[in-house]
Amino acid sequence: MQVGDVITVARQTIWVIVKTSVPLLLVSMIVGLVISLFQTLTSIQEQTLTFVPKLLAIMLALMILGNWILSTIVEFMNNLWGNFATYIR
Repeated sequence: MQVGDVITVARQTIWVIVKTSVPLLLVSMIVGLVISLFQTLTSIQEQTLTFVPKLLAIMLALMILGNWILSTIVEFMNNLWGNFATYIR
């Protein structure tokens, strides 16, 4: 296995990680921003107020996007395992 192959596999792995995690991170960030604005406008300074809405939003996003996330990871792993013979040379 050449150094270029290792770099290519590492680059593809990082891209799959970023591509599958960004939607959930964006949902968490948007919900946190909305709750922070709500806390600022109402002067409620409860630290634990953001936990439950973020958890529910991430669970909802996982229900909606879970199939796409899983199929992206499975496709990447099938591609990686399909080319395994070229990697061990």
